[in-house]
Amino acid sequence: MRARGVGRARLIATAACRAAENGEEFRSRVAKEAGLELEIIDSATEARLAATGCTELFDPAASGIILFDIGGGSSELVRLNRSRPGRSGPPSPDIVGWASLPVGVVTLAERYGGKAVSREVYQAMIEEVAILVNRFAAEHCGDLGAFHMLGTSGTVTTIAGVFLRLARYDRRRVDGCWLTDDEISRVVAELMAMSFEERAANPCIGSERADLVLAGCAILDAIRRAFPCQRLRVADRGLREGMLVEMMHEDGVWSEA
Repeated sequence: MRARGVGRARLIATAACRAAENGEEFRSRVAKEAGLELEIIDSATEARLAATGCTELFDPAASGIILFDIGGGSSELVRLNRSRPGRSGPPSPDIVGWASLPVGVVTLAERYGGKAVSREVYQAMIEEVAILVNRFAAEHCGDLGAFHMLGTSGTVTTIAGVFLRLARYDRRRVDGCWLTDDEISRVVAELMAMSFEERAANPCIGSERADLVLAGCAILDAIRRAFPCQRLRVADRGLREGMLVEMMHEDGVWSEA
């Protein structure tokens, strides 16, 4: 950051620091040893930032959007109306409701295992997450009209990369691409049929995510079950872009109106 002449930054911590008993101690240690001031944001701020970072990917013809962000320790669900275009910069999100689910790819994989996942274990993961998702869906599943889903997380970008048969992950091809419900189902079935070693060898998964990707797919399947939808748009953007947009608004680079 010093080498690039960064004059102002916003540094956030999310679910892991919110849940950890020593989250504040960790934040203080980072400030002392690295000189970086972390902001432990609440789940409402996390949902807002994720939505703010993705508004440019909303289909203007859609009546609403269900946005989800599958994280490591939590997953966010956001119900949005179609945003009105601003005079400059991305539009601000019109958030109808949101929920932070206390489950993510890391927490789920730790409980169920991620290397060898049987169909029975996979279904058990879906059922656990479905209980949490259904509470949100009960309030926001009705009157969706012509809506689409928008996913921002390593899970959906991985699924998109596998679907596109990328020899190397390419954000330019993944960010903004559309997947149908059937296409997602085929990729999930393909991932389920792979061994851990095959997943690790896939260039869009790698060894760091090979034991987490099926937990992410289970969370996605629970969301798809609660919100049946034929179209999903993939976002390789989210919190970071949301922070950038808000900072640019604060600095007067873009107008909010």
